[in-house]
Amino acid sequence: MMIIAHFLAICIGVSLGLIGGGGSILAVPILVYVLGVPIKSAIAMSLVTIGAVSLIGIIPHWQQKNVNFQTALLFSPGAMVGAYMGARLATLPIVTPTLQHLLFVAVMFVAAYVMLRNSQNKSSANLELDVISNGVDAQLLTAEVNSSPSIYERIPRWLAIPTEGFGVGILTGLVGIGGGFMIIPTLVILGNTPIKEAIGTSLVIMTFKSITGFVGYWGHVPIDIDLMLTFTLAASVGMLIGAYLSKFIAAQKLETGFAYFVIAIAIFMLFKW
Repeated sequence: MMIIAHFLAICIGVSLGLIGGGGSILAVPILVYVLGVPIKSAIAMSLVTIGAVSLIGIIPHWQQKNVNFQTALLFSPGAMVGAYMGARLATLPIVTPTLQHLLFVAVMFVAAYVMLRNSQNKSSANLELDVISNGVDAQLLTAEVNSSPSIYERIPRWLAIPTEGFGVGILTGLVGIGGGFMIIPTLVILGNTPIKEAIGTSLVIMTFKSITGFVGYWGHVPIDIDLMLTFTLAASVGMLIGAYLSKFIAAQKLETGFAYFVIAIAIFMLFKW
């Protein structure tokens, strides 16, 4: 089973490199259902995987000048605090494994919906993105960007972005997801950030908050260090493979299928628990 799990970790990385996001949400199901890792431990370990592949994904974006460190510094503190608090909250007895499991399944459905919507709206929105440089857990925002700012235009940017960061961080700590499907729309809508820059910037944010989220779990749940490191290494290798393959495969054709696959896994988790 260990070999199968690490092969699936490589597949996670390949999906990240090919479609630019969403793949890391499958880390927890693999750890739980293939290797039998308790869900709280699996979530903690998945944060290291998210942080590592996000860090690797920053490199090509930085080379293409698609990382806004000023915006990342505005978003990251709230996200880091939120991730730590979410993790500490998850270790309390009131947050049972069943509750955490159901929250994770709910987030999978939301992430799949976002992927489906983005895939369907990609052509009409005319926002073509270079998935070769996407790297990791970041969804493509292609919905009605221009019409959305009116909802938030009265909220000061210095307040809206850190507040949203805190909320996304809480979610990361609780269920162990990168949250790119929430971060990128926030940066585009509230921060007026170009979408390519938002994707690159989101990777910086995910790296930072994954660290504090893991720290929040450290010492409170059992963690298999060796498994965590080898699983993360396998996912990182897969991501590089996927990034290379993306030169030859159209990501848009894969995103819809992947979204339905996430829905299938979520349904499986819902009834398997």
